Amino acid sequence: MVVGATGMLGGEVSAQLAAHGADIVRTGRADLDLTDPRAVASAVADGGPDVVVNCAAWTAVDLAETEEAAAHRVNGDGPRHLARACAATGSRLLHVSTDYVFGGAPADSGRPYAEDAEPGPRTAYGRTKLAGERAVLSVLPETAAVVRTAWLYGRGEGGFVHTMARLAREPGRTVEVVDDQYGQPSWAPDVAGRLIALGTLPPERAHGVFHATGGGRTTWHALAREVFRLAGQDPDRVRAIDSSALRRAAVRPAWSVLGHERWAAAGLPAPRHWREVLAGALAGPAPSALLTPFTPLTPSTAHSA
Repeated sequence: MVVGATGMLGGEVSAQLAAHGADIVRTGRADLDLTDPRAVASAVADGGPDVVVNCAAWTAVDLAETEEAAAHRVNGDGPRHLARACAATGSRLLHVSTDYVFGGAPADSGRPYAEDAEPGPRTAYGRTKLAGERAVLSVLPETAAVVRTAWLYGRGEGGFVHTMARLAREPGRTVEVVDDQYGQPSWAPDVAGRLIALGTLPPERAHGVFHATGGGRTTWHALAREVFRLAGQDPDRVRAIDSSALRRAAVRPAWSVLGHERWAAAGLPAPRHWREVLAGALAGPAPSALLTPFTPLTPSTAHSA
């Protein structure tokens, strides 16, 4: 069962599961109100899924600063309702979260955040997502996985990477991009593949917190320059600015680099470097190349990984 199946990541999870021949129940905002515990319990009971993947979230980061209660109902209460429904049916739960659960201040920038690092959100959005994480792991400590991602981009139009690619094609166009925020671009098909891979593993190897982002680290400015370069355009058309030049209601993390140690413990490879992934994504790989690198996803393969 894929919750939030109409979004970027939920759509990728659904597409890859369908390619593997899985039976899928897809729900979007119009189909399931995550803030309604009875509706959630009924949907999970009726669907009878082995695994629930929750890709649904309130992602309006700035609006959450003034609408935190509403964001909490989706990001905090919704995952709790899902976890309780899964507990009642014996389903496993894979819950997608975010780097915003960490403070992301410049003082944090010495090393990547480990999966067990102490969270300290600085935004309403981060607080609501942390509440959802804690609810899931409290209700399902032995069978649920929280999968944090960041700087997500996909195959469709929109989003930072595709915006930069479009601007790169406009002759003579220059852009200004912040150069004081560090993170890891994350390709939605790769993150979807990791969620599916976790779902094939036995719970004792796939519960707790995992980080699903691209490998390495970069800034938004350096990412934009790489997009221009891959498009065959002059990277110097991308100019660096300080984040203080942008007035936003919610502070953006200056440091969002996440560690990936737990993948090895689960018997799965570390994420690919973001540059390698970006090059393939912008080159337009064939659909088959977008399937999870952990195929075939069978219980025997997963157990022996």
